Amino acid sequence: MGSSGFHPLDEKSLMEYIKDTPALSSKLSNLHDLQIKEVGDGNLNFVYIVVASSASFVIKQGLPYIRSLGESWPMTQDRSYYEAMALKEKRKWCTDHVPEVYHFDREMAVICMRYLEPPHIILRKGLIAGIEYPLLGHHMSEFMATTLFFTSLLYHTTAEHKRSVAQFCGNIELCRLTEQVVFSDPYNKKSQCNRWTSPYLDHDVEALQKDDDLKIEIAELKSLFCERSQALIHGDLHTSSVMVTQDSTQVIDPEFAFYGPIGFDVGAFLGNLFLALFAQDGHADQGDDRRAYKEWILRTIEETWILFHRKFIALWNQHWEGGSGEAYLPEIYNSHELQHLVQKKYMEDLFHDSLGFGAAKMIRRIVGVAHVEDFESIVDARKRADCERRALEFAKMLMKERRRFHTITEVVSVIHPHQCLKNQVDD
Repeated sequence: MGSSGFHPLDEKSLMEYIKDTPALSSKLSNLHDLQIKEVGDGNLNFVYIVVASSASFVIKQGLPYIRSLGESWPMTQDRSYYEAMALKEKRKWCTDHVPEVYHFDREMAVICMRYLEPPHIILRKGLIAGIEYPLLGHHMSEFMATTLFFTSLLYHTTAEHKRSVAQFCGNIELCRLTEQVVFSDPYNKKSQCNRWTSPYLDHDVEALQKDDDLKIEIAELKSLFCERSQALIHGDLHTSSVMVTQDSTQVIDPEFAFYGPIGFDVGAFLGNLFLALFAQDGHADQGDDRRAYKEWILRTIEETWILFHRKFIALWNQHWEGGSGEAYLPEIYNSHELQHLVQKKYMEDLFHDSLGFGAAKMIRRIVGVAHVEDFESIVDARKRADCERRALEFAKMLMKERRRFHTITEVVSVIHPHQCLKNQVDD
């Protein structure tokens, strides 16, 4: 909740805030050449880049409402507290891919952290521009495998796990927001929050909201999201929560963090790569039909899951005996054959969870309240709707039929008819 000491910062008042905060002013040997620029383009917060000759950093402030919707949609500022805690916890396990937090002020809902200087850009913008990132799958699989394994019962004792769950269980409002915009609104024809590319997608949305099989599946996924405290998840791991260069990948903005199902994070990232894939036809031109780039995205999707699976299992094997995890006690699961069966079942369930959650995240970005720049930047509404329709059909299939897939290669193999349809017609 907000505090009586809170006031929103602007570029002028932030200058004074920095001067009055020793943890920040001590980083700057000279305050006279300080430059501050507001760069936030998200839905929730103000983000400032602070640059001086001696140092630079980012200041993020949470407002008591959703920035993109205004004061009509109040939002707890405690999200800044959970974001700061999550950044610190995740950096403990993955220093290479999580920026350092320098300062946190709960009363002002302010987080100060490392400035990811250019050429770092938001991954989503790079995907729209058609830029390949050769290390993306390696880096994201490392981030997800380490931060999710080391905050799960595969590593924790049950007592440690319960204490950790309790630390994040107060992030109620952002969990409720996810429950509404991901698992409820898109399937509710009475929701006033939904929007889509009308009139081109009117019939598609009507069909989605009449699809009883889909509603059964989304209900199961919502139950998993609400009931399963599997690991500390980022909670909003889309391609605008990742900043990249050719050799660096940094995960930011975990304000939705809580202990939830591992597949929600994995699925969110993969689902957003699928969205980027289906948007490519809308960004193609005579100089670049984006076919080669679509193939790169598909390879990255495959690579990310395969490497995540490999690294997660490797950590599990490393800590199976002599570790503190109490999910599968080694004195009970005491043979390699049984260990293999346990891991096979766990990872199959996680894979299917990830596909289901990824599909849900795709659908909400086409029908729900908050869309993605991948599609929104396609100016021609008819062309945009064509891209969105193919993504929507794929997501519906994936959610309803996810259990028939056993490998990510099988999933990717059915993409080609969907994502190449327009090119085949044009040819």
